[in-house]
Amino acid sequence: MLNRRHLRVKALQVLYSYQQSESKEVKTFEKALLQNVDKVYEMYIWLLSLFVEVADFSIIDAQERANKHLPSEDDLNASNKLQDNLFIKALQHNLEYAAGVKKYKISWDFDPEISKSIFIALKSSPEYTEFVNLSDHTIKTDKDIIKFIFKKLILKSPGIEQVFEEKFINWSVDKDVLQALVAKTFKNFSSENPIDNKLAQTCPNWDEDQPFLINLFNKVIAFESEYQELISQKTKNWDADRIALMDTLLMRMAIVELVHFSSIPVKVTMNEYIEIAKEFSTPKSNSFINGILDKILADLKSKGAIRKIGRGLIE
Repeated sequence: MLNRRHLRVKALQVLYSYQQSESKEVKTFEKALLQNVDKVYEMYIWLLSLFVEVADFSIIDAQERANKHLPSEDDLNASNKLQDNLFIKALQHNLEYAAGVKKYKISWDFDPEISKSIFIALKSSPEYTEFVNLSDHTIKTDKDIIKFIFKKLILKSPGIEQVFEEKFINWSVDKDVLQALVAKTFKNFSSENPIDNKLAQTCPNWDEDQPFLINLFNKVIAFESEYQELISQKTKNWDADRIALMDTLLMRMAIVELVHFSSIPVKVTMNEYIEIAKEFSTPKSNSFINGILDKILADLKSKGAIRKIGRGLIE
């Protein structure tokens, strides 16, 4: 699921695009920011639909084997148990999933080889043999084979990686979140009654996270000149052109949180942006950002500009 760090990264990405764009229509970029979050849910539905696609291909495979010129006994008795998998059935009858498939117009027709390649790898595995030989199927046992398909086949397939990278620009950034969403889905789906099973939520606390995300984005833009001046005062010995735009944005975002988000502890803000810098900026950016922010923080405190409220936040 998307946590606050993920949301900060989403804001950073769109702020970077905003800074690089000739257009400064804030509402357009705000809309893009929310779409960026929604893309995570879309990727999640695409992943779930791939389970159904593989199950559907098991029927195609069985039919093709039965229609051979000289089918073997194994060909004539190819299993269709994957199509009848209780998790797959529960997913297909889930209203949230059906709505997602419709909303995003999901179809794997553009690359039918994807489901075929996964199923071919699956049916030669001992896990699949064990699954088809089960005499008694439960939602738990049927989830186990889908978990195997996901963890050992889908996530390890270069072809699938390429498809998602081509369809979704943030696939590599959001991949860990998507794995968590699918894992949560496996946990949530414990009933054969579709009404009782719920898809995972991209942002479980969206009522609080959405205002945080939008306010952070808008305030970084609104206070650009003022907070850029704070940064400039502490980087006089640095060539402004050599300070990475990503570093500048991360510092401006941190200052906005320090000053305008009274319920977020100072240490949390400082640690978050330093960690984000490690992943998304230059190798030395985290120590550079840490040093500059420490100086700015000291000045802001001396001016009484840092006002945190709530138990444990008042320093």
